Amino acid sequence: MDVRNCRSCGRLFNYLAGPQMCEGCKGALEEKFQVVKEFVRENRSAPINDVSEQCDVSVKQLKQWVREERLIFSEDSGVFLQCEMCGGPIRMGRFCESCKNKLQGDLRSAYSAPAPAEPEVTKSKNKGKDRMRFLDK
Repeated sequence: MDVRNCRSCGRLFNYLAGPQMCEGCKGALEEKFQVVKEFVRENRSAPINDVSEQCDVSVKQLKQWVREERLIFSEDSGVFLQCEMCGGPIRMGRFCESCKNKLQGDLRSAYSAPAPAEPEVTKSKNKGKDRMRFLDK
């Protein structure tokens, strides 16, 4: 049994997987997500700071939801994140399309790379000299 402290409220809880939050805080965060989602639907061009103030959610949490692709802002909202590889502007996720394609190509080439050749065992030319010899008494 893994018992941890909740990152939000500090209470002890039985940790299974996912974020280190108790069930009560997870439920409250999910309710806030639903409020944010409705606010973004009604106010498509709202900047991220306005969404944060109106819904009482941190900008960090909003960016996390965008990175997880749970929350997507419209094209005219002006909300951009930075690609974690090149720093370019993105609307959702962690990487831009060109970096995604580069990572995918790198993984494919690493996966399909031929296995290194095993070293060949060379047979000795001195067949008789390599053997163990016993002295006669």
